[in-house]
Amino acid sequence: MTSPAILAFNAGSSNLKFGVFAVDGNATLSRPLYRGLVDYCFGKLHLAVTDGDGRQVIDVTVESGPERELVAREMLSRASAWIAEHTRGLKLVGAGHRVVHGGQGFEASTRVDDRLMNALEKLMPLDPPGLAQCVDAIRAMESATPGLPQVACFDSAFYRTGPPVSHAVGLPREIFDAGLEGYGFHGLSYESIAHALPALLEGEAEGRIVVAHLGNESSMCAMKQRQHIANTADFSALEGLPMGTRCGTLDPGALLYLMSERGMDLREIVQLLYHQSGLLGVSGVSSDVRELLQSSSPEAAEAMEFFVYRVGRELGSLTAALQGLDALVFTGGIGEHAASVRAAVCREAGWLGITLDEAANLQHGPRISTPQSLVSAWVIPTNEEFIIARHALEVLRDGIVDFS
Repeated sequence: MTSPAILAFNAGSSNLKFGVFAVDGNATLSRPLYRGLVDYCFGKLHLAVTDGDGRQVIDVTVESGPERELVAREMLSRASAWIAEHTRGLKLVGAGHRVVHGGQGFEASTRVDDRLMNALEKLMPLDPPGLAQCVDAIRAMESATPGLPQVACFDSAFYRTGPPVSHAVGLPREIFDAGLEGYGFHGLSYESIAHALPALLEGEAEGRIVVAHLGNESSMCAMKQRQHIANTADFSALEGLPMGTRCGTLDPGALLYLMSERGMDLREIVQLLYHQSGLLGVSGVSSDVRELLQSSSPEAAEAMEFFVYRVGRELGSLTAALQGLDALVFTGGIGEHAASVRAAVCREAGWLGITLDEAANLQHGPRISTPQSLVSAWVIPTNEEFIIARHALEVLRDGIVDFS
């Protein structure tokens, strides 16, 4: 008899992660069976998969072109093909997908159907590349595994517990009522960290914590009692920190200038803000921190200095929203792996009472602050795939799927 399992799909802007999890006889999530990553760096596409015991199953690197859309499609193609081939001995009961948000109409995780897909298409202007990635991932899995039930798990759900003022925008109310509000991003990652905090921080887990999800897409979130209080990425994935190719917070007057003085139209501005700005725009070298840290270019160094400066500014803002700080947590691709970036951020945050343990930081934690540090600092890997699988299972358990 084949074993039931559920798939979690997490399509990001620079990589694609997936996980396959066993489902036990009580229709609850059990151990991971596979964890996969398709990554793009230095002009190459890398597929790596490990089994539930951490043993390498496949590790393949191939040359790839720089065209962003083609790279994203190749990631999807390789991941979905591997999944379809290597899960034949399992009874896949469903797939969960990270979806950046579903506007005001969808908050809780939802079974994918025509109504949802039509709604996501209409919401596309709110986050053109982010929602497009999510829709493409759903369609890729639909093609690779026809008939498999799929569930959309929304990043924005984590932020619904926050105070109403955290969703407000300074525009006329009818515009807010029409859907222009603060949704928040990386909510599944922050939910994962909130789930992991008690085991590491013990009593401090319920305190005032800022989580820095730093990666090609970056944001930061302030939480208290492991619930959202404030965040940096609000209405769109352009706000807050500068990212790989996205600008981060920008004076809206700059857009008026670009339109009036440089004659840029909507298409050109979208291309500029989403694909030509951020670390790539400032450095002129790369959007990838791994490449920037290895570069001898002064512009690359300037881009990293800019990034650390903005993380420090946002940390101060979120600390104010919390009225103090007990712990700082790093997660995401940069947050988990770039020790030099963490060190720079902690040095800049010395005024808060953070004292870095240099040796622990080079070992990637989990605790990277000294025992004497007034504010503790941590590295906690995010596990969005587990959260996605758990939410998807909750939806599918409700009479949709037979787990026997």
